Amino acid sequence: MKENTLEERLARKLRRDCKSLKLLIMLDKNQQKRNKRARRHGRVRSRVFGTAERPRLSVFRSNKHIVLQLIDDKKDNTIVSVSDLKTKAKDNKVDSSKKVGAELAKLAAEKKIKNVVFDRGGYKFHGRVKAAAEGAREGGLDF
Repeated sequence: MKENTLEERLARKLRRDCKSLKLLIMLDKNQQKRNKRARRHGRVRSRVFGTAERPRLSVFRSNKHIVLQLIDDKKDNTIVSVSDLKTKAKDNKVDSSKKVGAELAKLAAEKKIKNVVFDRGGYKFHGRVKAAAEGAREGGLDF
């Protein structure tokens, strides 16, 4: 059996530790991103409140999908919910978001909801979030 010198063993341990350190740094950056979004969302939510007459249009955006909900914050219940998983759109993500917004507006009209309060969920108002808002406006929602 080959005997390892102390220096070889320390070098091997250092390489292992460097790999785990890189992983920790990467995990820390992801955690920082989530924390920043949570702080932004908290600031938005401190000003936005939904009622039965004027519910909150909440946006959740993942890497692949988008989910829109109309929420009554007084009763803590979701009135209408739509995602691009349900619409099965094969477009790019921005076009799919616009269709989801239009679908939400159609379902809201069935429930006789015309006015909403927009909650961007801590995301910037561009891209998919903006497309979803435009689709909802074109579908007849007012905000």
